[in-house]
This record gives sequence, structure tokens and C-alpha cells, in this order.
Amino acid sequence: GKEPMRQFLLKHAHAKDRAWFVSLGDRLAVAHGAQPQADTADAIPRDQEFGVVLPAFVTSELKSAFEVSFLILIPFLVIDIVVANVLVALGLSMIQPATVSLPLKILLFVVADGWYLIVKGLVLSYA
Repeated sequence: GKEPMRQFLLKHAHAKDRAWFVSLGDRLAVAHGAQPQADTADAIPRDQEFGVVLPAFVTSELKSAFEVSFLILIPFLVIDIVVANVLVALGLSMIQPATVSLPLKILLFVVADGWYLIVKGLVLSYA
């Protein structure tokens, strides 16, 4: 099972993240008196492969998850700002904006078919 897992991790870990973990491993090796073993992200030594590719994959996935969550946050933030401004303009400053905006956010998520879009984005990121 090691080879299919290695291929999957290599395919989906960003090259920039792999290169950073290779350089980090080389710096640690030099600090302990050993010689650097890899020059690029493509020349990862076999004995250190999972120690480089696995953290690079996790870092890549965390970065992708942050991007997705930020893209979901933006429309909800816009709804909050618009609702707060409308309530203040109507003189209803005692009503909490979250009370009005929460149903609007849920409605937006349902109308835009949010779960389908999220799952589609996640599945297509591995294509």
C-alpha cells in the first residue's frame, strides 16, 4: 500500500511545499553534521520521502481548505454588512443584525446549492 499512497501524495502536494520541506530537511541534516541529500523537490531521497511528501500534502490541503473557507465567508460577510446598514438606515438599531442575516445566509446557501458546490470543488481538486 505504500506505493499508491506515495503516488497520490506526490500528485496532490504542491511543488512549492515539497521544495520547502526538502530544504528544511537539508537544513536539519546540515545542522546535525550530515550532507544535504536532495537538490529539488523531484529528487527526494527514498528513505525521507514520506517525511517530506506527507507534511507537504497536509500543508497543501490546509492551504486549499483556507481558500475555500475564505470564499464561503465573503458572501456571508457582505450579507452581514448590508443587513446592518439597512437596519441602521431604517432606524432599527436595537435589532441585532445577526437575527435578520442568519435566515438570509441560510437562504443564500440553499438557493445557490451550497453543499453541491462545496463537494464539487473538493472532488474536482483531486481530478
